Amino acid sequence: MAELQEGMKAPDFSLPTSGDGTISLKSLRGKKVILYFYPKDDTSGCTKEACAFRDAYDSFTEKGTVIVGVSADPVASHQRFAQKYSLPFILASDEDKKVLKAYGVWKKKSMYGKTYLGIERSTFVIDEKGVIRKIFRKVKVEGHLAEVEQRVGSMKKTEDR
Repeated sequence: MAELQEGMKAPDFSLPTSGDGTISLKSLRGKKVILYFYPKDDTSGCTKEACAFRDAYDSFTEKGTVIVGVSADPVASHQRFAQKYSLPFILASDEDKKVLKAYGVWKKKSMYGKTYLGIERSTFVIDEKGVIRKIFRKVKVEGHLAEVEQRVGSMKKTEDR
């Protein structure tokens, strides 16, 4: 499968979420979506990233934007993580890694000379019609929120284009 590019339709998905629900991209049509993929609940970089999105949550919701975090952690882990850090947005669980693979974020990684498969920290900004408007790959947590805020802030409503 070809790697996703900006301007392509975002792959739809349906995933279980913290709060015992499910989320699908289709159910979010009409809203901008920040879909961010992160390696693991309650680890230092992932916690910093989640807390940055938490702290900017009201600003994003005022712009009609929904935040969804996705990792391969189970729903119970997401629930503990969300509760511990008062995360107001949706965390979705992709234990079978189908969505991670569809978005091209399940990658070969290496650490201390060992290779393994894992999640490449990535963020996709998706417009109201489900089109990918910006892809951030190999995200560095520091400064990432500002990049996402700038991109979302520069998006006009799809009808205005």
